[in-house]
Amino acid sequence: HVQLVESGGGSVQAGGSLRLSCAASGYTYKQMCMGWFRQAPGKEREGVAMFYTGASTPLYAASVKGRFTISQDNAKKTVYLQIDSLKPEDTAMYYCAARVGGCAFLSEKWFNYWGQGTQVTVS
Repeated sequence: HVQLVESGGGSVQAGGSLRLSCAASGYTYKQMCMGWFRQAPGKEREGVAMFYTGASTPLYAASVKGRFTISQDNAKKTVYLQIDSLKPEDTAMYYCAARVGGCAFLSEKWFNYWGQGTQVTVS
C-alpha cells in the first residue's frame, strides 16, 4: 500500500515561488509513476506534471510548462514540485499521486494512490 504525504503549501504573493514536497512510502520507489495535480474551487482536478521514478523525461501540462518543475530525491523517496512566478490562478489544493509502474496519462484516472493535499494560495 503506497502512502503519500504532501507538504510545502502556503500563502504567497504573485510572482513568488513555492516548493511542494511529497514523501512516498510503502512500495519500491524506483518503480512508480509520480504526479502532481491541482484542484481549484469549483473546478475539476487538473494534472500538472508527472514522471517515472525509474528515470524519464517529465511531462507537464501546457498551462504550467516553464514555471513548474517536478524533481525527485531518490534517497528520501520524495518528489518535489517547484512553482515559480506564481499567479493568482495557481491558487488550488495540490495533490501528489502515484501509480505502481510506468506513466501513460496525466489524468487522475491513471493514478490510484493520492495524498491528502496541500493548499496553495496566491494573492
